[in-house]
Amino acid sequence: MSSLSTHVLDTAHGCPAAGVPLTLSAADGTQLFAGVTNADGRCSGLPALGPGAYRITFAVAGYFRVRGVELPAPPFLDVIVIDFGIADDDGHYHVPLLVAPFGYSTYRGS
Repeated sequence: MSSLSTHVLDTAHGCPAAGVPLTLSAADGTQLFAGVTNADGRCSGLPALGPGAYRITFAVAGYFRVRGVELPAPPFLDVIVIDFGIADDDGHYHVPLLVAPFGYSTYRGS
């Protein structure tokens, strides 16, 4: 099984994004985990995963509203979905999210 971690960084404010709800699902839609990022923008408790396709969903619009950012209705980015695959049966996969109200990026981190 491979370990999984994530880290959400608010690039608009230059800080970790605390309080972002996220879910992890299998390719068939089965929810495997639900949590919220901590003060460092990380979420503990993500399960170990075997090879396969997965999805992490981040609810970012609510986070920015709590920060006092005025968003249009509907917001440009409400929920960000990252579909990713795990090929190794014994590796580490890090899925960071760098986010602002009107853009985001991700990559396989270490």
